[in-house]
Amino acid sequence: MTTTAPDRDIAVVGSGSLARSICYSLAVAADPPPRTVTVLARNETAAQEIACIADARAAASSAATRFRATAVDARDRDAMAGLLRRIAPRVVVNCASVQSPWEAAHAPSGWTRLLSEAGFGLALPLHAVLAREVACAVRSAGVPAVFVNACYPDAVNPVLHAEGIPVACGVGNVATLAAALRAVLRPRAGVRLRVLAHHSHLHAPADPHHEVRAWLDDQPVQDVGRLLAAHRACGREELNAVTGHTAALFLARLAAGAETYADLPGPLGLPGGYPVRVRDRQITLDLPHGITRKEAIAWQQRMAGLDGVVVTPSGRIHLGPRAASALAGHLPGDCAGRPTDSVRELTGQLLDLRDTLRATPA
Repeated sequence: MTTTAPDRDIAVVGSGSLARSICYSLAVAADPPPRTVTVLARNETAAQEIACIADARAAASSAATRFRATAVDARDRDAMAGLLRRIAPRVVVNCASVQSPWEAAHAPSGWTRLLSEAGFGLALPLHAVLAREVACAVRSAGVPAVFVNACYPDAVNPVLHAEGIPVACGVGNVATLAAALRAVLRPRAGVRLRVLAHHSHLHAPADPHHEVRAWLDDQPVQDVGRLLAAHRACGREELNAVTGHTAALFLARLAAGAETYADLPGPLGLPGGYPVRVRDRQITLDLPHGITRKEAIAWQQRMAGLDGVVVTPSGRIHLGPRAASALAGHLPGDCAGRPTDSVRELTGQLLDLRDTLRATPA
């Protein structure tokens, strides 16, 4: 049986479907396995359920990892910091957001219609608000924990970075697309699959020239859109099984300080997703030959425009024309360009608007 070390503990914030998927894979597939995974969520019943099921999966697989749960509101920074100080995890991954990605499927309304018309990027402030609180709690706790954000990291992580809030990377999105490509290409051992992709690429772009970019070692992969077609045809909730699994494999190695190569969204607070190398919990870009960091970032900013929001290095959030048009008459002031430190104010305005539009038909 593989042994665990006390400095490999992981804290998972949230109790939604992604938090569940991550924990269920950590229970059976983590290598090396963490000693303890703590589920932190406002909904104590849901957190306890995740820990209970994950613990049983680990036991059935003869894995040494133990799961536990503690109720805490991610919006209470002091309470979160105190709890993190007590459990001292090596990695904290935030899966908590005030906007469910599944609302349009389960409860369509005037609000979900607005999101559809405006583009996914309009929800950036709603995905950023709890990530910001958890990241600040990690910093306040004073523990040597790496913060990972799973909520729209392609755009949220640049917001945090612009505010000087430490965020190592995200999980999901580009990693999920890379897993889909790996399933089709099945690269032989020792061949590195590298992927450049944005959250916007979870759906096929209207212009094929805006498609995901991938390489086997340094050789470009052709016809990527065709290779991703079956993956993109799957239900988004079903795909969380892949997203959570890729996240769990990465988080386990990150917590252990092991060297690994991966494709991650929002590494080092950058926009979009990149191939990276991780060693001793330090992340560096691992771009293919001939692609510079500057070129990769510029390409990602163009892809961010497809999602309807661009976060500039100077720290401004620019909503695209679709979002500005959809919001016209709904919100006061100029929503097309705001400083990142106005996220909290914009979140409040969007939440009030959401309450109003949820009462109207889709």
